Amino acid sequence: MTFPEIVKTTLWDIIDEMSHSLSSFVKNPDKDFIRKRKLDFKKMMHLIISMESGSLNHELLKFFEYDSSVPTGSAFYQQRSKLSVSAFRHLLKEFNLKFPLEKFRGKYYLIACDGSEFNIARNLKDADTFHEPNGKSVSGFNMVHTISLYEVCSKRYLDLEVQPGRLKNEFQAICNLMDRYAYGASPIFIADRGFSSYNVFAHAIENNVDFLIRAKDLNVQRFLGGGTLPDKLDTTIELILTRTQSKKKHKHPEKESQYRYIGKNIAFDYLNPADISDEYLLKLRIVRVEVSDGVFENIITTLSEEDFTPDDIKYCYNLRWGIETSFRDLKHTIGATNLHSKKTEYVAFELWSKLILYNFCSIIILHVPVKSRNRKYEYQVNFSLAMKICFDFLRGVAPPNVESLISKYILPIRPDRNYARQHRVQKPISFSYRFV
Repeated sequence: MTFPEIVKTTLWDIIDEMSHSLSSFVKNPDKDFIRKRKLDFKKMMHLIISMESGSLNHELLKFFEYDSSVPTGSAFYQQRSKLSVSAFRHLLKEFNLKFPLEKFRGKYYLIACDGSEFNIARNLKDADTFHEPNGKSVSGFNMVHTISLYEVCSKRYLDLEVQPGRLKNEFQAICNLMDRYAYGASPIFIADRGFSSYNVFAHAIENNVDFLIRAKDLNVQRFLGGGTLPDKLDTTIELILTRTQSKKKHKHPEKESQYRYIGKNIAFDYLNPADISDEYLLKLRIVRVEVSDGVFENIITTLSEEDFTPDDIKYCYNLRWGIETSFRDLKHTIGATNLHSKKTEYVAFELWSKLILYNFCSIIILHVPVKSRNRKYEYQVNFSLAMKICFDFLRGVAPPNVESLISKYILPIRPDRNYARQHRVQKPISFSYRFV
C-alpha cells in the first residue's frame, strides 16, 4: 500500500470507528442515525469532507455516481441537523495524532494562531452575522469569523473556533483553544498583536504552554510603567494584577510600581470576582527586535533567555506567516469560500471539514521528496496543484501514483518575494449558479 493510500485509509477508518460509538458525535444519541438511510453517519461525514464548490444537488449526484435514486437536498438537510460539531473536532484531532507532527529543534510545536473571515449567504434577518452596507459593500453582507491553530512546521491545522461575525471575540477564542490543547510536546503559541491581553497570557501560563505574541508600543509602555521604548530591549518583568485601585488593599505595598488594575468589565479568569483584594502574579519577557531598517516590533513571551535569543524569537515569530498563506490555500484551492450552508452551525461543519481536507493533502504533499539539483533556487512542490491532485485522489478519480504525479509540478522558492495585502469584501457565489 502506498503512503497516500495509507493516509486515505486511515481517515476513513477513523470515521468507521466513530460510527460504532455515535453518542458523542450526534445531538440525540437515542434516535439519531439509528434507522437505515442512504445518508447514514459515515456517508454524511464522507460527503461533507469531499464536497466541492458545486450546488448541493450536483454534489449529491457526484457522490452517488449519478444513481437515479440519489437522496434529495431535503434528506441531506435532515441528516445534517443530527450531527454535532464534536464529530469534526474529534476526527481532526484523531487524524492528526495518527501522523506525528514535526517538531522544531526536536522538542517544540510552533503553533500559529490567527483569525480569518468567511462571507456566507446573505441573510438580513441574521443579526449575529449581517453587516450593514459600508464603504466596501453597498448591499451589506453576512460573515463568520474563525480563529485557527496551525502548526507551521507540519503545515497542519490543529483546532478551530467559529464565531458569528458580529459576536467575534478573539481573546476568548484563543483562551478556549489553549484550554483544550491536546497534542503534548512543548507548544509555542505564536500570535499577532490582536491577541495581546492579560487574560490570554494567564491562560497560556496556567495551561503550561509558551507563547510569542506581538504587542503594540503603547501596551509595552504600560507594562514597563511608561517612558520611551529603546530600539532594542530584552527584559523580564513581574506584574501584579488586581481588581482594586485601593493601595491600602494591596498585599505587597513594597512592589507598588508592579501593580496593574483590571477593570470589572475586562475579562480575566484567574481573579476571584468575590474578592476584590485577590491578586495574580504575571511574569513576562519583553523582547524588542528590528524587523527592517528602522522598524521595530515588540514580542511578549514566556520563553527563557537561555533557550531563545532575540534572534531566535524573531525567527520563530516570522514563521507565523505560514498561517496567512494557508488561509489562501484553504479558501481558494480547497474551496472554503464556496460553502453550502446558511446557518453558522452548519457553516462550522463545512469549515471543520475543510481543515480535515487541508491536512489530508498536506500530510501527503510533505511526504513527497523534491530532488536537489544545481539550480539558482531551491524548489518546492506546487502546493496548490498538489492539493487538487490529493483531493481528486480522495474522491477516487486521480491516477494511482499520486506522489510521482505531485513531484512533477515544482516551483522555485523565492524568499525575498512579497506582495501587498488586498483588503476587499468578496461576495459568496449564489447557491443556484455554480458549475464545478
